[in-house]
Amino acid sequence: MNGRREPVDLLERCYPGRRAESKRHILRCALALFNQQGIEATTIDIIRAESQMSVGAIYHHFDNKEGLVAALYMTALDDQARLRDSYLSAVTSTREWVHALVFSYVDWVVSQPDWARFQYQARFAVARSSFNERLAEANLARNAALKQWFSDPAHQQDLQDLPFELIPSLIIGSAESYCRAWLSARVKRSPESYRQQLAEAAWRAVGAGG
Repeated sequence: MNGRREPVDLLERCYPGRRAESKRHILRCALALFNQQGIEATTIDIIRAESQMSVGAIYHHFDNKEGLVAALYMTALDDQARLRDSYLSAVTSTREWVHALVFSYVDWVVSQPDWARFQYQARFAVARSSFNERLAEANLARNAALKQWFSDPAHQQDLQDLPFELIPSLIIGSAESYCRAWLSARVKRSPESYRQQLAEAAWRAVGAGG
């Protein structure tokens, strides 16, 4: 797993084509405002003024502010999962899988810091919204391959005897903690400087004999 990919506009990737241009514009403006002012303080009227789109256009695409927050959050998760799955497609051993999960997480945050900042602050807002069930269903589908891999007896022998729901936290927890500190400027060195150490720490946490 060598380095991170070149930055690409996430919205162009997730909502391609001219027909989605207004949707991308609203999302881009909302993302910047949510990161600058916070989700609670940012109103639909503020987004309307910044985007110079009508309230009707915003509601047409997203129904309401809650829908706009959820759309941004799920778009970030989908893009993060897309990078993760591309890394996982190139590995075979359980140890490589654990490393790939950490590498892809770190590389996505470094490539998409604004989206990562939003993702951290929006997690609770989406979880308590009417989109919670839809998010849970999407996460199940997104993580089905991970559960299958770690539930396979052939791979379980490489792992400590741990509940599946604990494994993702043990693998990503340290990387997430450092990425949060970096995004909030509490530490200066980029997470990519420590991606190998974070991956090794994750393997020690879940690997048999780690």
